[in-house]
Amino acid sequence: MSTETWSAVDAWFAERLRPRDELLAGAVAAGAALPQIQVSDLQGGFLAVLARAIGARRILEIGTLFGFSTIVLARALPEDGHLTSLEASAEHARVARGNLELAGLADRVEVRLGRALDSLDRLADEQVEPYDLVFVDADKRHNPQYWAWALRLTRPGGVVVVDNVVRDGRVLDAASTDPDVVGTRELTDAVARAVSDGKVVATVLQTVGSKGWDGFLVATLS
Repeated sequence: MSTETWSAVDAWFAERLRPRDELLAGAVAAGAALPQIQVSDLQGGFLAVLARAIGARRILEIGTLFGFSTIVLARALPEDGHLTSLEASAEHARVARGNLELAGLADRVEVRLGRALDSLDRLADEQVEPYDLVFVDADKRHNPQYWAWALRLTRPGGVVVVDNVVRDGRVLDAASTDPDVVGTRELTDAVARAVSDGKVVATVLQTVGSKGWDGFLVATLS
């Protein structure tokens, strides 16, 4: 199968299940100068369905980019819900905040600027209420640390989703020195230990589509 076929299948389903959304299209246009590494429409739909299915009221997102997944997840929240998104790039945060304002979601989303590990440390110091859903889509080399923080900040029964864990199959390469592959393999080992200890139930969903061959790690806390 070619990537063209994967993309065509994505488009066929998205046309029917995820009709064109002008606000999301505008967010993509506003972020055109930034890396186009946001989730696809269908992947965003998966996140939204998951958030609604667990009745998420509080969401933590690690990695904002220009706010595509942020908007999708924030829309899945109830009126009294709140989403905190962590972004290291001032330019990314600026564009994302503009997109959230246009989407009418600025009142329920806080974009925190700064290194994610520092922001997570501050959230812990603030003794924030535990999160229902954590979506990790940032620099992959730090995924093991993000996972450790997610375990600490997520409520029992809550869900953690980590994007880009398959990496075109490169995750199988134990000899890789690519920091993203190394980080993903270390993340998987950490999740495996949590599974063995009975702390979480976890799985990985491989995905193919307009974003190529990749996958989500999904875990729920015991």
